[in-house]
Amino acid sequence: MVRPAAEPDLPGFLALAAEVEHWFGPMVADPGFTEAVTRGIARSTALVAHGASGELLGALLFGGKAPLHKVHWLVVTQRSRGEGVGRALLADAIHRFVRPPATVEVVTFGPDHPGAVTSGARAFYEALGFTPAEPAAPGPEGGSRQVYRRALP
Repeated sequence: MVRPAAEPDLPGFLALAAEVEHWFGPMVADPGFTEAVTRGIARSTALVAHGASGELLGALLFGGKAPLHKVHWLVVTQRSRGEGVGRALLADAIHRFVRPPATVEVVTFGPDHPGAVTSGARAFYEALGFTPAEPAAPGPEGGSRQVYRRALP
């Protein structure tokens, strides 16, 4: 279900980005986003989750340097949310890239952001053992952001 992304997966990343631009701001037309995905694919730090028929269900961009690792981007297609796709992507990334003791960070919606509840992102990270930390810079659409952190002993 989860594997390293390959060049032919780029359109799938863009399709996932299009689904969440109302929360994260423009990405599909942003050359910086395409470059980040392309770099992640080249470095094998981009992962994809696919269904039985090969359709892309989610994707993740991972990075950082031991002992601090970062989830740069994690999106699951709306129809697959709540089915374990995001959990599988994150578990695979931690298994592949993290050697404890380490810390994994992600920046997600702040508590007052409209996407905080609708997307389920905060509850998702909390269910996986991440704890809310300091506020982060606002997103490109102006919404609040917050760092979530998980220590892996």
